[in-house]
Amino acid sequence: MDSFRWLLLLLLLGAFSIVRLVRAQDQQGFISLDCGLPITELSPYTEPFTELRFSSDATFIKTGKSGKIQANLVDEYLKPYTSLRYFPEERRNCYSLSVDKNRKYLIRAGFVYGNYDGLNSNPEFDLHLGPNLWATIDFHNFVNGTMVEIIHTTTSNLLQVCLVKTGTTTPLISALELRPLDNDSYSTKSDSLRLFARIYLNETEGYLRQWLIQRVPNRYPDDAYDRRWLNFFLKSWSQISTTLEVSNDNDYDPPKKALAAAATPSNASGPLTISWTPANPGDQYYLYSHFAEIQDLQDNDTREFDLLWNGVVSTETIIPSKLEINTLLDTPPETCGDERCRYQLIKTSRSTLPPLLNALEIYTVIKFPQSETNENDVVAIKNIEGAYELSRITWQGDPCVPQQYAWDGLNCSNTESSTPPRITSLNLSSAGLTGTIAAAIQNLTKLEKLDLSNNKLTGVLPEFLVQMKSLVNINLSGNDLYGHIPQALRRKGLELLVDGNPRLCLSGSCIKDSNKKLIVIVVVSVAALVISVVVLVLVLVLKKKKSSSVEALQLPPSTPMVNDAYANSSEPSIEMKKRRFTYSEVMKMTNNFQRVVGEGGFGVVSHGTLNGSEQVAVKILSQSSSQGYKHFKAEIDLLLRVHHTNLVSLVGYCDEGDHLALIYEFMPNGDLRQHLSGLEYLHFGCTPPIVHRDIKTTNILLDEQLKAKLADFGLSRSFPVGGETHVSTVVAGTPGYLDPEYYRTSRLGEKSDVYSFGIVLLEMITNQPVIDQSRQKSHITQWVGFMLNRGDITKIMDPNLHKDYESRSVWRAIELAMSCVNPSSVNRPNMSQVANELKECLVPEKSKNMDSQSSHEVSMSFDTGILPRARYVFDLSDIFSKAVANARDWNEAQRSPPTPPTVQRYRLPPPPANIFALQCFTDAAWNAAMNKAGCCWYIVNCENDVILQGTRVFEHMAEALAIQSALLHAIDDGISLLCIKSDCQALISALSSTCHSAGIYGIISGYRDVIL
Repeated sequence: MDSFRWLLLLLLLGAFSIVRLVRAQDQQGFISLDCGLPITELSPYTEPFTELRFSSDATFIKTGKSGKIQANLVDEYLKPYTSLRYFPEERRNCYSLSVDKNRKYLIRAGFVYGNYDGLNSNPEFDLHLGPNLWATIDFHNFVNGTMVEIIHTTTSNLLQVCLVKTGTTTPLISALELRPLDNDSYSTKSDSLRLFARIYLNETEGYLRQWLIQRVPNRYPDDAYDRRWLNFFLKSWSQISTTLEVSNDNDYDPPKKALAAAATPSNASGPLTISWTPANPGDQYYLYSHFAEIQDLQDNDTREFDLLWNGVVSTETIIPSKLEINTLLDTPPETCGDERCRYQLIKTSRSTLPPLLNALEIYTVIKFPQSETNENDVVAIKNIEGAYELSRITWQGDPCVPQQYAWDGLNCSNTESSTPPRITSLNLSSAGLTGTIAAAIQNLTKLEKLDLSNNKLTGVLPEFLVQMKSLVNINLSGNDLYGHIPQALRRKGLELLVDGNPRLCLSGSCIKDSNKKLIVIVVVSVAALVISVVVLVLVLVLKKKKSSSVEALQLPPSTPMVNDAYANSSEPSIEMKKRRFTYSEVMKMTNNFQRVVGEGGFGVVSHGTLNGSEQVAVKILSQSSSQGYKHFKAEIDLLLRVHHTNLVSLVGYCDEGDHLALIYEFMPNGDLRQHLSGLEYLHFGCTPPIVHRDIKTTNILLDEQLKAKLADFGLSRSFPVGGETHVSTVVAGTPGYLDPEYYRTSRLGEKSDVYSFGIVLLEMITNQPVIDQSRQKSHITQWVGFMLNRGDITKIMDPNLHKDYESRSVWRAIELAMSCVNPSSVNRPNMSQVANELKECLVPEKSKNMDSQSSHEVSMSFDTGILPRARYVFDLSDIFSKAVANARDWNEAQRSPPTPPTVQRYRLPPPPANIFALQCFTDAAWNAAMNKAGCCWYIVNCENDVILQGTRVFEHMAEALAIQSALLHAIDDGISLLCIKSDCQALISALSSTCHSAGIYGIISGYRDVIL
């Protein structure tokens, strides 16, 4: 049986390794551009030596021309380096690449001149990453070509790589590659890393004649991140190697082939040395050394050595692991000054074998001092560019910086380089603009001057101009705008130029006498239309005498009915409040959809005004949404029947031809950061119950009084009332909020909403995004769980609270949220339990400033479920006063050689399953108990010669910390230490020597049904 278990374990480990390898090598997230690839050639294509998929760069850059290296050189290079893009015109030419924000990337650019122009020149130019200098490319030093590589963490979703002309020669580029890395790898205090050298040590493979020409060993697919490893070996070294597989499983994941050999100094007593002269004396170096023991050591063999940088030991002693990688990062970054840089491995005095080195990576720190333009401004100006189909050649790279390359027509705030610039002026005069004033302009929130004069713009003046607080000058003259100028815009006191717009007026009607003929035609046409509509309505009325306007939507028989116990009787009837609008009415109330306030699940949401006073939000179904019509109908179907004070109210709807719209009450305070009993109502107040399926903070809106209302019901589903608790359905929802069990099984139940709401709770508690690739744990549930295990609540809580909260409420809320996101739905509470638990969470917070009790209580769950079903409250003060007195008495009686005392227990009242006991032991008994403990916490009071120590594995860190807090209050001048390690012996020894007791230890143990 044991052998079978071991075999099963090995199979599982093997399967996991295969899955990990496949995932690492699927090129997901790779960007591989063959620059200047002729349009006549296939794109994308697979490069045969590396199996990498390369694509043309044409869609990533506006400028440049395609070139080809000389024919006699083509066979010398890999295919991506046989073509190139060169830039004879503009000074700065930039690639724009979509990337993941806060993601670590390896970025590599390759350059081969290949005498493509027949001039036999040596081009020289600069390469920029965003607004900062990355490298200077000089073909005087690299006749056959060169390559530069950097490890960089992105700060936005857009990465700009620019070639900048600095002299008379023409910039060029052959290949541009991006490879996403593990965010936990290549850690630095700050800044990016420029590759200096990446080598593996293997004497038998010899040197590469030309590292760009032929396939470089130990890159993709051998290296999952497509790093290029060059062979390096000195005559003063000896080689050792193995045919066995070396595990490369760590954050760096170097290729296994690079680890199969290693160099050792030929003189077994001497050092293994690598030295070089720094290009710049001030360069800072990060070194990543990869070690693996690949030699069979005898019983009396030892290999251990120190790493020295310029003669100074810089790390702890290194002992390589057998056939398993160890990567050592030498921190902080090292400098060489005016000397040569010397990297040395020297064996220790007790080592019988020389040091070894399998592979080494060396990087220099590269600083990027200039901040990129504010990300929201960049998105806004690019949306403006797209809306007007502008094709300005200079609009490349960062819009504002460097200042000498700023976009034409823009002025920016350029203060300190560490502060992202903001766009303050936009001049698009005489630019041939057509259409209306682009809504994206309102997202330039620091804009002071706007010039759209002398174009062909039409439409009315948008209301959003009034909301732009920074605007002091608007020039709209020489267009074809119409309607009246908003009064609020005239009152704002800004400089507004609107001359040359004959149909634009200050007040009243803008219709002139010269338009009377047009008016007559329109009136006659409208009258004819009205008569036709009246006749049609009369016919319909005769056919359906009792039909109501809401029956335009055919509601299914399973539509949930309102449970009166949950409905708000003070609100007017739902049917009375709903009305059907025409599309022209919708256009009128939204002023042609001028002000966009958000985007729902299946369409854009615009601000509108009903009857000149009531503010509404209008969601229009997107014509491009394939599933949108179905879900839009579902939302109308639900909101016509379901009503609750915490569900967003439906004012009306439009169902006219291809036009579908929902008109809601307007929520002036946007979307959430608090909640909602409306979800409980959907689960328990409707028959049949309803599952929302898309609970997230942006679907919870806030009115003027900050009352939360649940919105966006396009994905909602009803589920059976009887014994079944799930329905099978196509998985839908928002990544990060989606119940993993629902995603895995496609079985939807009310607990799916509970999971999503748990995510919302964690967002509100932490003020952290749901998914953040820059965190050690990217998903919020993993991150909170990780932080809980570290026991630091302050790192979890929203820093904007400035620690002004009641810790008991906080722990209870966190515990509740984590129970909501339990991977198994059966272990999650229902929404009724969640609502009640949240109300209880508020009690300590509300009474925080009123509580003056001297006793200290702690609330702790002893049941075996995830959600606390019952809490047992007890006062520790009396117990500990007895404990201290007992320990002192026993201590006095044992001044002679100590003997074990009688075990004494102080028991609390029933229930018997929830016992909290105090036990007194001698050193031996205490140590024996400690050896069995999975974790421990200590409360130390040296003044009283007492150590109180707990030996319980807590299911929730909140539980342990709550008891710690109570113990600290119970014992004056106590010192609290938290240990989450299985071996606490070193800590125990330290405590024993600190407290000069005669071996009296009080052990506090928590009991459930068994003693842990």
